[in-house]
Amino acid sequence: MTARSGPSWAHEAELWADGYRVVAGIDEAGRGAWAGPVVVAVVLLPVTCHPFVDSKTVGPERREWLAAEVRDRALAWVISEASSSEVDALGVLRATLAAAERGVRALVGGVEPVSELRRRTRARLEGLVTDYLALPSIVWGEWGGPTGLRCPARADLASYQVAAASLLAKTHRDALMRSAAVRWPMYGFERHKGYGAPLHRAALERYGPCPLHRRSFRPVAASSPGLFSEPTEGPPCQTPSV
Repeated sequence: MTARSGPSWAHEAELWADGYRVVAGIDEAGRGAWAGPVVVAVVLLPVTCHPFVDSKTVGPERREWLAAEVRDRALAWVISEASSSEVDALGVLRATLAAAERGVRALVGGVEPVSELRRRTRARLEGLVTDYLALPSIVWGEWGGPTGLRCPARADLASYQVAAASLLAKTHRDALMRSAAVRWPMYGFERHKGYGAPLHRAALERYGPCPLHRRSFRPVAASSPGLFSEPTEGPPCQTPSV
């Protein structure tokens, strides 16, 4: 199967064939942003056809409608976050993995700080399909987490469940950044959602970073202290990957 054929259950079927009966999809939003959290969503859908597509392929109104459909149809879902300070402390990849672990732990019955959680089934999660995110699934098995894993590139285009997770993660994060724009209107967060747009760079140069900015990211670290100055000591700079 290629990404052009649209979403299906092909990646999940590989795990089913290996004996993993309950398989969910996972995706994230915000890894490359200069400000705001990384948001991770995990979704378990009933095995049938769905209208879900990668969140990047549809406009805002369609995206919101589809995200509402995910919540209506899903057997279980969870949304978790890694804050900008966690990204600075751990690095963006480790922070993403930490948020994913919190979400999965909550989904399998643990008490974890997550943003949204719903379970309509008691079935134990056994496997995950991700969009090229290599999760430490063997380690997770030690606390009862899912051990089956497929992490193909562009799975958000090829898997109903990863696409559904991308829709929840993206719409949740966009809502957070719109709220942030009310508190810090000078940055234009409602427009670029914290990514490296020219408007964002110009605001950083004028005002410096706010508490939502990832100070370990080079464009933020290079800006002036500005209105919300904090101590400059911290983790080394990293170049964000988009």
